[in-house]
Amino acid sequence: MAKQKISTFVCNDCGADFTKWQGQCSECSAWNTLTEIRLSGLKKSSSQRYTGFAGATNGAISTLSDIDINEIPRIASGTAELDLVLGGGLVPGSCILVGGEPGAGKSTLLLQHLCKLATIHKSLYVTGEESPQQIAMRADRLRLPTDQLKIMAETSVELICSTAMDYGPKILVVDSIQVMHLNDVSSAPGSVSQVRESAAMLIRYAKETNTILLLVGHVTKDGSLAGPKVLEHMIDCSMMLEATNNSHFRTLRCNKNRFGAINELGVFAMTNIGLKEISNPSAIFLQRDDQVASGSLVIVIWEGSRPLLVELQALVDPSHLGNPRRITVGLEHNRLAMLLAVLHRHGGVMVGDQDVFVNIVGGVKISETSADLALILAVISSFRDRALPRDLVVFGEVGLSGEIRPVPNGQERLKEALKHGFKRAVVPFGNAPKQPLQGMEVITVRKLTDAIEALD
Repeated sequence: MAKQKISTFVCNDCGADFTKWQGQCSECSAWNTLTEIRLSGLKKSSSQRYTGFAGATNGAISTLSDIDINEIPRIASGTAELDLVLGGGLVPGSCILVGGEPGAGKSTLLLQHLCKLATIHKSLYVTGEESPQQIAMRADRLRLPTDQLKIMAETSVELICSTAMDYGPKILVVDSIQVMHLNDVSSAPGSVSQVRESAAMLIRYAKETNTILLLVGHVTKDGSLAGPKVLEHMIDCSMMLEATNNSHFRTLRCNKNRFGAINELGVFAMTNIGLKEISNPSAIFLQRDDQVASGSLVIVIWEGSRPLLVELQALVDPSHLGNPRRITVGLEHNRLAMLLAVLHRHGGVMVGDQDVFVNIVGGVKISETSADLALILAVISSFRDRALPRDLVVFGEVGLSGEIRPVPNGQERLKEALKHGFKRAVVPFGNAPKQPLQGMEVITVRKLTDAIEALD
């Protein structure tokens, strides 16, 4: 008889399976990411107890045009910023993974929303890392209503699903998925096999019972979610709660959402009574001094479905090192090096012997290219020690040949800047407003030299 396969090896980065261990994953080319998973006992896993999904019939085939496409009903979370990131609210039967650094406020965010939602919908908070007394003390400190929320301290997934089947909660929170375990899986809690199988059983239960499942996830040293990569494929929505050092602001960003747009950004402030939403984030990030120094400039970035005004600061200083430093906070490091080369080639400004430091105020991370033009102008302002006008706003992409390319949603960016009192704007020619904006002078540029001349 053929030897029965009792284990497999899974890549933590991409989720690929292999029959034996190897140093490099042949699918994603990552090194030392394969982890052994014991298959003994998995035949008795959650698939026997929970079969089928909500709204589906086993073996049934239907035509795509016959499927009901009415809007999925959503449950409002009670916070506009959280609803924005979720795409309109909580969807029944969905699985949402909330990740973040230790101390970012993941448990606080979920607890304060669940206490309020429990007054309307049956809710269950499952804690595997803290005791019920600790949760109760936090809720009392945050002055939350605690008379309706049910809590359970348990790490066994089988017992959690069994209890939830009897109680029937509409919203289920599991804090956290890394400490949950299945009795049929022989590995330790937090391992690849335990995380994957535990999440699979909880998601299957949520789909069958139309329960909103919220999972708390840990992050690794590089800031990514801990556990196998397949976990991110199994869930419906992935959110990251980010916090910067010495700042009470928190940003909630959606990286994956099957029921809404991704890259939405919600801004919160950590107070003594929990996380408070910031309805106008631009006003928070634009708290500037009365006397603006050289190298400071306001840009308009696009986050998800709304514009956001943030301050970009650049500092250029003579270097005493053989290799001048290029340091960025909130921007891509390689893009700074590329833009400095464009500035030298097409702008005639040489900063090769200078240290260049670039910072985005407020801890915001910019991934789009609309900050290119503002970054170059801020570097020139600091290099020449000449402050830019306080009422100036800039956005635009810079190409390698020195051309200024338009960016999406240019009209909305200008209107947002005008709303906050900015009277001058330097934008790409392709983003010129169709009709003049009353109270704002819009300067359109085609080349980098045009933008530099506009500020002289």
